[in-house]
Amino acid sequence: MSLLRPLRRLPVVLVTAGALLFAGTGIASAHVTVSSANAAAGGYGKVTFSVPNESDAASTVGLRIQLPTETPLTSVRAQPVPGWTVTLTTVALDPPVTSDDGDTIDSAVSVVDYQADPGTGIAPGQFQEFALSGGPFPDVDQLTFNVVQTYSDGSEAAWIEPTVDGQPEPERPAPVLSLTAAAAGTDAHGAATGGAVTEASATQPADDGGSTTATVALVLAVLGLLAGLAGLGLGLAARRRTVSS
Repeated sequence: MSLLRPLRRLPVVLVTAGALLFAGTGIASAHVTVSSANAAAGGYGKVTFSVPNESDAASTVGLRIQLPTETPLTSVRAQPVPGWTVTLTTVALDPPVTSDDGDTIDSAVSVVDYQADPGTGIAPGQFQEFALSGGPFPDVDQLTFNVVQTYSDGSEAAWIEPTVDGQPEPERPAPVLSLTAAAAGTDAHGAATGGAVTEASATQPADDGGSTTATVALVLAVLGLLAGLAGLGLGLAARRRTVSS
């Protein structure tokens, strides 16, 4: 009886543990996050902020994204979001920076502010994505954005706490974007730079070993077929001699 009782309780324990696991996953996924499929150091790309609504009673009606000004993005454009008004705030750069085209740039976008139209917003249990396109990204591994989320009841969630390696994740971590290394042979916009094409690559495809392997396999198959036909012919000839004798 003492052995059967823990076994009966095992499904309950597993279900409870699974519920706690999924609950924890839901909480972690509720953070404001930033991601990109093409953001690389020194290049341009699209950056997407995923903003979930954490309130059970109020809607998200405002989002303020602070862009780094110590390593400014000299080109920033905001993708329109239906039901939202977006405002870009610029700051003077001191000293100015020089663009890839040699132009002097003395200002850059420091804040991107989204405000929901009256009667709209991100309702409880929903999320919204906000996308920016710009660059060039600085030559770093990661880029941190401070984000402030405003709710319809007047409360705010400041996603500005730094994440430190070896320490527990803060309650409101600032979104961190991981940048890929700049690809060799590309310019700041990610386009391939011009260069001489070697004669071998221009006249014939590179041999990766696959074509050689296929050729050898074909030769062996033909030899096997010929050996089989020869064996069949010898067998028929021997049979004829046996019958005639």
